[in-house]
Amino acid sequence: MFATKLHIHDYLESYKYSLLERWSKKIIVSSNDPFQGNILKNGELMFSIVQKSIMTPYEQMKPQIEILAKKVAEERVAAEFNIGEFVYNVSIGRSEIFHHLYQLDLKEKHLFLQEIFDNINQCFDRFLYCAVSHYDELKDKIIEEKNSFINQSHKDRLTLLGQMTSSFIHEFRNPLTSIQGFVQLLRSDHPTVPYLDIIAGEIEQLNFRISQFLLLSKKELIGKEKGKIDLQLLIEEILSFLYPSLLGAKVEICKQLQSDTYIFGYQDELRQVFMNILFNAIDVLQNYRLDPKIYIHSYTYDNQVVVKISNNGPVIPPDLIKTIFEPFVTTKQLGTGLGLFVCKEIIEKHKGTLECISNSEQTTFTMTFPAHL
Repeated sequence: MFATKLHIHDYLESYKYSLLERWSKKIIVSSNDPFQGNILKNGELMFSIVQKSIMTPYEQMKPQIEILAKKVAEERVAAEFNIGEFVYNVSIGRSEIFHHLYQLDLKEKHLFLQEIFDNINQCFDRFLYCAVSHYDELKDKIIEEKNSFINQSHKDRLTLLGQMTSSFIHEFRNPLTSIQGFVQLLRSDHPTVPYLDIIAGEIEQLNFRISQFLLLSKKELIGKEKGKIDLQLLIEEILSFLYPSLLGAKVEICKQLQSDTYIFGYQDELRQVFMNILFNAIDVLQNYRLDPKIYIHSYTYDNQVVVKISNNGPVIPPDLIKTIFEPFVTTKQLGTGLGLFVCKEIIEKHKGTLECISNSEQTTFTMTFPAHL
């Protein structure tokens, strides 16, 4: 048996270069592969391993197989080519070796060669498994590093934005506060002057936008305290404030609000959440259809307060739904992409959740909060 194995070993050695030449003509090698010169060398190394496996136990060959497999995997990752080409080339090499072995003139060769074939297959299978596994590990690591870099870039942008807001927000608010004060004086001295309510409303909306940036910069307002919030009363107040916008867009409000429902938190922040979602709904419904509607439904369930705000506007695409609460994601030409991100931050700060579902019938934002007795 040993003499026969030696005979096969020597037989492969004698056909080594013709076999490798046939293999090199059949494999796929991209012209712009930076490691194309190594492909034939790696093939020759694998051939030597297979040749040795005829005389050497598989367990002794495993370290050599794994070293070569990892080397090839690292080259394939660095080359940025599909791993499929590598697997194809290895399969061609295996087929060429088997093709030559079947040409041997041995008595009862089919019975004897089966053991040799099993050894060779074991080497190739181990080689492919190690190479592809290591390739996947390296690819996953690269993806993880890229994601980490992207996440860090987002954090850096938010940090920079926070620093910017803290530097100019007070200077921006000072003249706004003066304008508000003079509007109040005009109201008391000349109550019949038209458009004062509109001016006051526009200033209030500017304050609302400024508050978004303040929250984004993670700055807590001095003296702000949590309290018990009557949800029905809060939503009714917001709808009264938004009445001119609803009227201008001809949007019908359909509400079903549960009474005696309370949340514990910052009223200004929660007001901002509901206003932002309602503002967005009014914006998308404007000039979209003849019967624009916003549905507001609140109820308690399992010690949770649930608020659903729906509109019959355009469907939000599935790919956008996945990123809609991320910063700087917007479909508006002049949008900042911060509104819904801030809403989610506020709700999570209040131990709640915010989700969005959109289909051809409705787009619904669902908020949950711990109920407060």
